[in-house]
Amino acid sequence: MPAPLMNLTTNDTYPEVADCVVIGAGIVGACAAYWLSRAGMKVVLLEKGRVGAEQSSRNWGWCRQQNRDARELPLSTRSLALWEDMAQDIGVDLGFRRCGLLYLSNDAAEIEGWASWGRFARGEGVDTRMLSASEATERGAATGQNWAGGVWSPSDGIADPASAAPQIARGVMQHGGVVVQGCAARGIETEAGAVSAVVTERGVIRTPQVVMAGGAWAGSFLHQSGIFFPQASVRSSILSVAPGAEGLPPALHTSAVSLTRRGDGGYTLAISGKGNVDPTPRMIRKARHFLPMFTKRWRSLLPGGLQAWRAGFETMATWDLDRETPMERVRILDPRPSVATVNQTLANARKLLPALATVPVQARWAGYIDSTPDGVPVIDNDIGIAGLTLAAGLSGHGFGIGPGVGHLVADLVLARAPITDTAQYRLARFAHSQWGSVSKF
Repeated sequence: MPAPLMNLTTNDTYPEVADCVVIGAGIVGACAAYWLSRAGMKVVLLEKGRVGAEQSSRNWGWCRQQNRDARELPLSTRSLALWEDMAQDIGVDLGFRRCGLLYLSNDAAEIEGWASWGRFARGEGVDTRMLSASEATERGAATGQNWAGGVWSPSDGIADPASAAPQIARGVMQHGGVVVQGCAARGIETEAGAVSAVVTERGVIRTPQVVMAGGAWAGSFLHQSGIFFPQASVRSSILSVAPGAEGLPPALHTSAVSLTRRGDGGYTLAISGKGNVDPTPRMIRKARHFLPMFTKRWRSLLPGGLQAWRAGFETMATWDLDRETPMERVRILDPRPSVATVNQTLANARKLLPALATVPVQARWAGYIDSTPDGVPVIDNDIGIAGLTLAAGLSGHGFGIGPGVGHLVADLVLARAPITDTAQYRLARFAHSQWGSVSKF
């Protein structure tokens, strides 16, 4: 079942020549195209299915600094301001609210981990506040239980996954860019080692710059050009309930369940970190790169099925640019959610939050979260072909930092001063012996 998603009317045709072609119209691709078009570039944003229809509409909607990896924190902070900037410029509501995020726990080790992160983050200017037992219990009154402690991050917030990417794509068009849905990019052409064109299922666009923002499809797409990008995906299953519950916080995390208020007044419910590993040819071939991550998360990851293998988004095969590709056979990744996970999530939520006891389920869905081995994205324009920029492997963090990632991509393409340091996002880091270590802060 697809997640709720705003419908967007876009172009049926595109120009034969563009300054830049952005492949993939999720939150990252839409934001990259937005900032490039806002800077005056003639941009074409290509989407094989619908704008925002994959993971960009299937996530929680959190826009947070809290508990970010140190390498992502500056980008997270900038993104919060950029959400507001974009909404004002486009003249639409992206659902972004600095409503604050609430974390509650009865686990002493977890609370100490949050406190340790907070000591670091406050030095970076982040407003993160530890809650005593009484404060946590007061803020968590909707649960009707006592808590040992928690965190309150008042400047963090949420945005609306159902409308954000389509509305930002609308901003691309307002600034003169072209957005095309239902048109897959099959590959790129090069001349003298540099990008010269994008081959689509409908024809060719001549361009000196290409941004690959294809999410879970990025690794297989780059494989066609001989570029190695370590990437693996986990299937995450979540659900939403209809409006009607009163007195709940807009965004709450606990180990049992997390919830987020949706734009329609309902709530998204999920269990943090829980997912299914669906094997794919690429995952099997590159398994050694992900062993540290999977070993760390083995308690929350369950074996999956063959959905991902059949979908073909992590294939090791190559394809001809004049024939149908996997992107055309599967326009939108819409995997079946885990019934067990969805049922457990709903049961946990209703046990934790009595206000949800009689609120009906609105929708159930799943999505593929594409990750890098260290859980930090690749945002890089030095990956082996001049003019080709990669922005993928967002590792479940992409929605909240999408505006900042898109801005950083535009900085790289335009060769202007970047909004944050780029060294931590380079693809070449995976060639070093220490790439597998994961830094919390």
